[in-house]
Amino acid sequence: MILKKLKGHFLTVMNHKAKVFYNCARAGIVWQGLKHDLSKFSPSEFIPGVIFFQGDRSPNEAERESRGYSIAWIHHKGRNRHHFEYWTDYNTKTKRLEPVKMPDKFIVEMFCDRVAASKTYMKENYNDHAPLEYFLRAKGRREIHPDTSRKLELLLTMLAEKGEDYTFAYIRRKITGKRF
Repeated sequence: MILKKLKGHFLTVMNHKAKVFYNCARAGIVWQGLKHDLSKFSPSEFIPGVIFFQGDRSPNEAERESRGYSIAWIHHKGRNRHHFEYWTDYNTKTKRLEPVKMPDKFIVEMFCDRVAASKTYMKENYNDHAPLEYFLRAKGRREIHPDTSRKLELLLTMLAEKGEDYTFAYIRRKITGKRF
């Protein structure tokens, strides 16, 4: 059983990374695509990923259900700048932890990641509306800077309404400035 989970988790991570790399290349951020999610191979993330592997959703969800928190996620979000959860800091005026704006290049990587994750877990049920629907389901419950949220939602809406080719061309033209 453990070998089956090990193989399943490894192949899922590699499949996801390949999809993110492809998306990042289309967006003009190839280097970010190469480096994307390397922390998933650290023991703090890989071992829980194997233990809680199910194949149709993130093992972090199953770990969270079992333990009440996810060690893998806590490690992951603190090392990967394409997650909005990474972008929090103490506000010197309010003395509270608050979201801060993400740089555009990481918003683009987050977009690439969300599209790839939807394709990875939804498989043949994926459509270009799925990443937006996932984003909107939790919109009122997440701690994300309003500008970051607005920019991500714009890209996800564009994907849903105009498709991948149009959205990646827009990203290259208006955000990353990469033309090929």
